[in-house]
Amino acid sequence: MSIIEELEWRGAVNQQTDAKGLADLLAKKAIHLYCGVDPTGDSMHIGHLIPFMVLKRFQLQGYHPVVVIGGATGSIGDPSGRTSERTLQTMDVVRKNAEKLTQQMEKLFLKGDTSENSFQIVNNNDWLSQLSALDFLRDYGKHFNVNTMLAKDVVASRLDNGISFTEFAYQILQSIDCLHLYKNNEVQLQIGGSDQWGNITASIDFIRRVEGPEAEVYGLTIPLMLKADGTKFGKSAGGQTVWLDAEKTTPYEFYQFWLNQADEDVVKYLKYFTFLTKEEIDQLAAEVESQPHLRHAQKRLAEEITQFVHGSEALAEAQKITEALFTGQVQDLTAKQIQAGFQNMPQASISDQPTNIAVWLVDAGIVSSRRQAREFIENGAILLNGQKVTDVDYEVSKEDAIEGRYILVRRGKKNYTLVELQEN
Repeated sequence: MSIIEELEWRGAVNQQTDAKGLADLLAKKAIHLYCGVDPTGDSMHIGHLIPFMVLKRFQLQGYHPVVVIGGATGSIGDPSGRTSERTLQTMDVVRKNAEKLTQQMEKLFLKGDTSENSFQIVNNNDWLSQLSALDFLRDYGKHFNVNTMLAKDVVASRLDNGISFTEFAYQILQSIDCLHLYKNNEVQLQIGGSDQWGNITASIDFIRRVEGPEAEVYGLTIPLMLKADGTKFGKSAGGQTVWLDAEKTTPYEFYQFWLNQADEDVVKYLKYFTFLTKEEIDQLAAEVESQPHLRHAQKRLAEEITQFVHGSEALAEAQKITEALFTGQVQDLTAKQIQAGFQNMPQASISDQPTNIAVWLVDAGIVSSRRQAREFIENGAILLNGQKVTDVDYEVSKEDAIEGRYILVRRGKKNYTLVELQEN
């Protein structure tokens, strides 16, 4: 199937400016296309990933993606999807964010493909920062009708509460980007989320006014992704943002997010976030219906997207931590793996001095009294790093801890506490 047919099967096409014209162009040659991201933060999250998965699919079919880091537009702020003005960041912060996003993009798009012309990454600060105020108004602003700009959804939705000229002018800057990329990088297609439709159509109209109505430029947007319950995709069960940066969301947490997706959503996510074939996904969909308890689809989803974002070594580590948690056999984990896997569970910090286990359990807040501690111990309900302790006279020390630092205590079947030993 063609790239557009594949995207439509995956549910990844919302609107196209000219579906037939784009299909004809894509059939003729391997075009350049672009998607942009503004460095308003120092990492992308999984919601940002959606349009770049589409860009990656084009790359895998032989087209040439161009990623635009909005070093200039990120200092202003896109009004799309917002109800109030964005707080402007310093240029120093924007530059640092841009460097980190560039590293993330290189990791996603240079992976497994070293051909010279397969991928470009550019920063719009390189050309937008060269504009003077007069250049902006005379050479570009003159081409934009205020009434038309006001009618764009992204602006119209803000008129009741007010919008600054800075954010109002964002669509002009994005249009300048498109013209620059069309003339200098051979870009003929812009893709983005559904909230970018107004900016994309404004860009195409602008290029055709400047370059002539015969200019072959197109736009494609991706639907807003909703979960089966109607809520917006992109948040974990705890309401935390799931980042692509391994320092902000560990590969284990990232893996767990995908592993815990509902049966009602998992097939949709397999289509969006993996490069599995239709036949493979259809087979997994059938297993969701016939054997949902095995969660094969969720496991494959977690494996595919974790490997894509973090690599095979990080995936193996996430799977090792997951297996250790499931079995309770955590003694082979490293201190770093313990930190990654258990940072969101109850924790305690106590002295590393040898202490009677009943006293130690009380000091760690795992039980309320020594009597209760002895009952749990005698019943075989206390495990330290996967090892059952049944001796009420046992002394807990650094020897019990992983790397002399961590002891994972399991009380009963499901109650875990991570205890960190501190030098006294």
